[in-house]
This record gives sequence, C-alpha cells and structure tokens, in this order.
Amino acid sequence: MKVLLAGATGAIGRPLLTALRTAGHEVLALTRTSDTRLPGVRMVVGDVLDRRSLLRAVDGLSADVVIHQLTALSKAPATYADMEMTNTLRTTGTAHLLEAARAVGARRFLTQSMVPGYGFVDHGTRPLTEADPFGRPRGSKADPVVEAMRATEQQVFTADGIEGIALRYGAFYGLTGSEGFVTALRAGKLPVPRDGGGTMSWIHLADAAAATVAAMDKGVAGQAYNIVDDEPVTWGQMFREHASAAGTKPPRRLPGWMLRLAAPYFATLMIDTSMRVSNAKARTELGWAPALPSYREGVEALRS
Repeated sequence: MKVLLAGATGAIGRPLLTALRTAGHEVLALTRTSDTRLPGVRMVVGDVLDRRSLLRAVDGLSADVVIHQLTALSKAPATYADMEMTNTLRTTGTAHLLEAARAVGARRFLTQSMVPGYGFVDHGTRPLTEADPFGRPRGSKADPVVEAMRATEQQVFTADGIEGIALRYGAFYGLTGSEGFVTALRAGKLPVPRDGGGTMSWIHLADAAAATVAAMDKGVAGQAYNIVDDEPVTWGQMFREHASAAGTKPPRRLPGWMLRLAAPYFATLMIDTSMRVSNAKARTELGWAPALPSYREGVEALRS
C-alpha cells in the first residue's frame, strides 16, 4: 500500500518508517521543511496547521492510508504549555489531515492517541480496556490534553468515507526515547518522586511501530486499540533500570512539591496518575504482541 505518514521524523515516525518499508509499503513522508531527507521515501513538503499549504502539498498525489503521528515534543513535556502545540496538532491538525486524506483518495486513517487519555488520576489495579471511559474532562489542568486526544479519535471515527482507527500508545521508551532518558539521567535532570511515582503502561518504540503496521492491515474501522506491553511499572523503576543499564547514577528522588514546582505537567503524570492498561484487544484483533513484553527486555538493549 501507499502510505502518507505525517510525523515521519519523530520518535515513533522513524521506526515506523522502517517497519512500513520492511513490510513492502511505499511511503510519502510529510514534512514542513524542504531540507528534510529520509532514505527510500518521497518527501512531501507542507504544514499540517496551514490548510492551504497542506492541500497544495498533496495535490495530484494518491495514497491508500494516512497515518497521523505528529507531535511538537522533542523531549518530555515539563509544563502544560509544552503540550499546547501538540494539542493543536491533535485537534486542528487532525481536521486538516482528514481533508488531505480525502484529497489523496485514502480509505484508512490511523491517528496517534495515548493511554493518559483515560484520565490523569489513580485508576487502581484493574487493567483498563478500550471499553473504559476515554477523553473525559475532570476539571483539572490536564483537561485540554485529554480533550485533544478525544478530539483526534472522534474526528477519525466519524469521518465520512474514511476507516478511522486510534492507537492508544503507552508511554514511549526505547531507541531515541531511551536515549533522551539516559542523557537526562547523566545530567541529573530526570528526578522521580520519593516513592517512585505512579504505575504507567509503557511501550518500546519498535513494538509501537510494529503494532501500527498491524493496525493498518487488520484494525477495525471506528475502533481504538491499546498499544502497551505486558508489565506496567512505576516511573522510578523504569528510570532506575535505565540508569543501571547505561551505567549512570540513579535518578534523584525529590519531594512531590518540588517536582510540581519545577515540572507541573510531568509531575501530574508521575505523581497523580496511575494506570495498568490491557493490550488484549490488540493481541486478538491485530494479531500483534510486543516482542519486548516488559521494560526489562526493552532496556536490556542499552547494555550492549
């Protein structure tokens, strides 16, 4: 198939690009700058937030699938303001990409969502499934983030003539994701709460890419899929494992009030949020399973 990939240079975009090409798909990579080059793909220059620019960029092109993996995050977001542009890419950007999908004749549209869309709260020990409420505002500062995830999902689910699928990824690590963690650990800039923080469901970027290719082929229109590994783990344990594998000092443990002051968004995610998310639906319907079933196998690669 021919795939128009928005976000090809991002953390998941690069391994996804490789996975798509390995599976024999032709890729059109959407980029804002004309100096971007990626091997083996055709570059398409256009700005997703500029409707006219985007539609000019895809004029005369054809594609079977559009995949939306755009964010504005080059590192872990510390403040709520750090999420504003990504929120816009999930709201306005999705609307414009759906227009582009129609322009190129695409029948399928996959969009990036994330498991924190279930809510920045403690969900207890029961594994969350796709049947649980998603994108529900709770009167907190995190509401715009959750609402943006809901917006991208609902737009693709309800788009006329488009088979829309949402991928609710766990927290990313591995590849460039883990490189960022290790760099921050070495600089002493990746602290954790004194108790290790809440539990999060994670996914190695290589497994996230493989799941996306599987969803492109086998995903059911109008459905969301949790793309997570088999073993949720606290932020403290994940970062300690990275430190051990990379031979750095373990992350500093700080009191919650200090973390909230320095990085309010990230603190909300680490301290107030706890969730265990099930990948059973993706296993059953997509025929996918994580090659790296837990953080232990995923971080082990850093030791080589």
